[in-house]
Amino acid sequence: MNKDQVKGTAKEMAGKVQAQAGKLVGSTEQQAKGIEKQIEGKAQQLVGNVKEIVKDAKAPL
Repeated sequence: MNKDQVKGTAKEMAGKVQAQAGKLVGSTEQQAKGIEKQIEGKAQQLVGNVKEIVKDAKAPL
């Protein structure tokens, strides 16, 4: 696991919390920001996944 995967997961979790908090208080703005943060987190996780695949592909057998 690399830093992009970890940071992406953390960002996604924070986004879920923010979106849920926005829903609880009735703030569509906070819900949208939370969803945006979740998407950013997933994208960062994907970058990390690609880095791992490349690293594994370069590793000698």
